[in-house]
Amino acid sequence: MLTNCRVVLVRTHYPGNLGATARAMRNFGLHDLVLVEPIASIHASEARRMSTHGEGILDTARIVSTLDEALVDCHVVLATSSNIDGLYRRQAYGRPDEMLPRLVQVLPMGPAALVFGPEPSGLSNEEVARCHGLIRILVDPVYSALNLAQAVAICLAEVRRQWLLAQDTANHPTQKIAPFAEQERMFEHLREALTAVHFLFGDKAEPLMHAVRQLIARANPSPNEVRILHGLARQLLFVANESQQPPGTAVPGLED
Repeated sequence: MLTNCRVVLVRTHYPGNLGATARAMRNFGLHDLVLVEPIASIHASEARRMSTHGEGILDTARIVSTLDEALVDCHVVLATSSNIDGLYRRQAYGRPDEMLPRLVQVLPMGPAALVFGPEPSGLSNEEVARCHGLIRILVDPVYSALNLAQAVAICLAEVRRQWLLAQDTANHPTQKIAPFAEQERMFEHLREALTAVHFLFGDKAEPLMHAVRQLIARANPSPNEVRILHGLARQLLFVANESQQPPGTAVPGLED
């Protein structure tokens, strides 16, 4: 269902962008809008003026305090940014037509999200790293910063195009994908285990963990595959703990 595509706006500053985003969502058949720590108000006159038949989307928008709260039930999460500098961004970016088929494929299973950052600065590296990929809209490099609502409209136009193609070909996966919250718990468990066996250490720890996240996220892991990765993490922690114990020492909790 196309309506399972969620638009997440993070710390939006200008009410006009809230309204124009709601209008674009109405144009392309979406209604699930989540605002993370918004600075602008959905009740501002400029937001209402720019929404043009999207007022209902503003009225039902959910306001949350963290990005994780906005994404907790999502199967695929794609960030958007014109900035692809640095390891976190170069590893996982692509054009809308390259990245959005993956999001559209999982919509029959449940929510998936597009995340847009604040107008002055865009999403932080930490926020980009929480997502499963990064969309970069190809514009003239002389001035690459799109207006927020324009970026939303471009991405949603591609979402709808890919969705219509999928309807024509009935090209939907049969594998259920683990929700964002389950994947995050698994990634934290893996981080603990990989740190314990010294795969993650020093200045290389965060870039390596980001690479691991992207590798696993691209596979769209199922709930069972997430459980397997939890098992891998438990075993790594057991091996790391055993290597620090005198011979014959029992490891509490191994039966878990």
